[in-house]
Amino acid sequence: MPKSIHSERHHRFRVLLVQERKAHGLTQTQVAQRLGKPPSYVAKYELGERRLDVLEYLDVAAAIGFDPCALLSALTPNSDTGS
Repeated sequence: MPKSIHSERHHRFRVLLVQERKAHGLTQTQVAQRLGKPPSYVAKYELGERRLDVLEYLDVAAAIGFDPCALLSALTPNSDTGS
């Protein structure tokens, strides 16, 4: 099994995070400001250079304004959109 940061599912997770941010009309800088972090924080997790732990993920979801459970359900192995 490949390391999760390099898996197709992790790639899909990052794509979904970017899609949510853009769908809410936010830039990386705006999300970073809402999180109280530098813009590089958002850029790095979107590019896969760093991982989000579950609490960070919940903070990102709140900052962007999406349901964190709905996004995760798209990544479950048995979902239609999951890998």
